[in-house]
Amino acid sequence: MSALSPAQARRHIRSGDWSVTTAGLANGFAQTNLVAIPAAFADDFLRFCMANRACCPILDVTQPGDPIPHSLGKGIDLRTDLPRYRVYIDGLMSEEVTDVSAFWRDDLVSFSIGCSFSFEEALLADGVPLRHVEQGSVVPMYRSTIPLVASGPFGGSAVVSMRPMPPAAAIRAIQITSDMPSVHGAPLHIARPDLIGIDDLMQPDFGDPPTMEENDIAVFWGCGVTPQAALMSARIPFALTHAPGYMLITDIPNHKLKYR
Repeated sequence: MSALSPAQARRHIRSGDWSVTTAGLANGFAQTNLVAIPAAFADDFLRFCMANRACCPILDVTQPGDPIPHSLGKGIDLRTDLPRYRVYIDGLMSEEVTDVSAFWRDDLVSFSIGCSFSFEEALLADGVPLRHVEQGSVVPMYRSTIPLVASGPFGGSAVVSMRPMPPAAAIRAIQITSDMPSVHGAPLHIARPDLIGIDDLMQPDFGDPPTMEENDIAVFWGCGVTPQAALMSARIPFALTHAPGYMLITDIPNHKLKYR
């Protein structure tokens, strides 16, 4: 499945043949997080993302009601082309589904947000170990106390993803991801999880618990689940998002995201 083209991968997802995490699927191409919200809140959310780019790097914004992210590839439909979605009502997740066609509204503005899967490919190509990839698990994600810049009803604190690695690998990871700001860029924090409000690395808020090896340090990046936390805090009437780890596969090659 890693050798599939993006269009082939999306067809598998749309038909229901692929229902697990999209990590490693259609290698070489960018994947995105999704947030779709009523147009009345879109301007505030856009400003929120622009002010907090490390967590919410926008790659595409649609016109109200349009489920097609035209800049991300051909034939993409945001209603069907992610393996799993979440539906939020008044800030609370009401259900997870594999197709949101029945929930779609003509006032929804969709934001496609850069995903760490893109920089993970660059890390792996350079020999930086990524234990969750080796184990086939979902990267651990945590609610932190790192403050966000608020806009309208959207604010709160950053959600961060964590990858354990030896110190030398962590230095190299910082160098590589600093060149990729449209897919979260450099880490927000390294080591000392207690300094950003994380008491137990074995109890992530999203994803799977990490495997820590001797001499590992924890490296934390801004995470695309941050908008979901902001949506829950804002308690807007309705929203659709991806489920963590279940992304949209685009036609954009990862190498084109450097310095973008």
